[in-house]
Amino acid sequence: MHRHRDNARPTQRTIAQKAGMSVATVSRALADDPLMAQETRALVRRIADEIGYVPDRAAQRLRTGRTNVISLILPPHEEILGFGTSMIRGISNVLRDTPYHLVVMPDFGQEAPDHTIRRIVQNGLADGVLFSRTEPDDSRIIYLLEADFPFVSHGRTELATPHPFVDFDNKEFARAAANSLIEAGAVKLALLLPPQRFTFAHHLLQGFMQVARETGVQHEILDGATLESHPSEIEAAIRKRFQEPDAPDGLILPGETSGLAALAAIQDLGLVPGRDVRLVVKQTAGFFDSVRPRVSSLYEDIAEAGETMARFLLRRIGGEPAAALQFLQPIAKSAAAAEHPKAQAMSTEA
Repeated sequence: MHRHRDNARPTQRTIAQKAGMSVATVSRALADDPLMAQETRALVRRIADEIGYVPDRAAQRLRTGRTNVISLILPPHEEILGFGTSMIRGISNVLRDTPYHLVVMPDFGQEAPDHTIRRIVQNGLADGVLFSRTEPDDSRIIYLLEADFPFVSHGRTELATPHPFVDFDNKEFARAAANSLIEAGAVKLALLLPPQRFTFAHHLLQGFMQVARETGVQHEILDGATLESHPSEIEAAIRKRFQEPDAPDGLILPGETSGLAALAAIQDLGLVPGRDVRLVVKQTAGFFDSVRPRVSSLYEDIAEAGETMARFLLRRIGGEPAAALQFLQPIAKSAAAAEHPKAQAMSTEA
């Protein structure tokens, strides 16, 4: 690849001279004008890549009113292995052949939940925003709806106004996990929940309690830790509970980190996973496919979620209604079994 060697920054005029085209034609090609021949657009983009052309964002914004930037607000998600990497990979796959660039903004929870989003909107830093960890009455979503600013959330709310989202079917995950434990012979089930402020905690609880009501199985919510707790705290809470009388013999862990903590606690007590205690783990990175002793798992495809969120956001920026941009992602048995189905826009009820 031959980069532009002049000290001057490559411009659209540089591309035009190399391609033997007008600047106007180059501008249309870089904007991916659908009325222009695909071969012309491909040639212009190839030359732009070769010379290291980068759009002048300030000039572009003045000319079009757009930044061609998508912002992803990314919290640590330490309870989900590889969440950020998988999400970024999925989003980038969709944006690769578009004019949009992804800007990742870390969020470690040190400011108000809507602080970063307000800064993006008020300063015109992006054309749309992606984020996760939704709450039933999410202040970020309320603000974005009122501002009429394009966004897609990873997770749902309980707001009456429709909003674009991609969400994993945590209710069905809890149902499937509980039923599989019962089929394996467990007679008392326990579930580790996320903090109650998150919407998906309610969905997990709904699925878990539905199976409990249908089957009459003994059940409980693990005390002393949440899915967001440090692994050592999860391990300590599970060890404490399984040292007590009438401990559960079936355990549901909605994340790999909590699954590893549970395995450590159970085996430290001399219990045998799969015999004394049966476990079902929600995994996202395929990590538990290689864990021994084997542990049952159900798979959430974060990369697919990122792809769907990016597609939905581009469509939302293009003016599609929010109610048409909602997808409830199904579960798979393992990383290898995930088929990356094409997400279809759908409206869903929790």
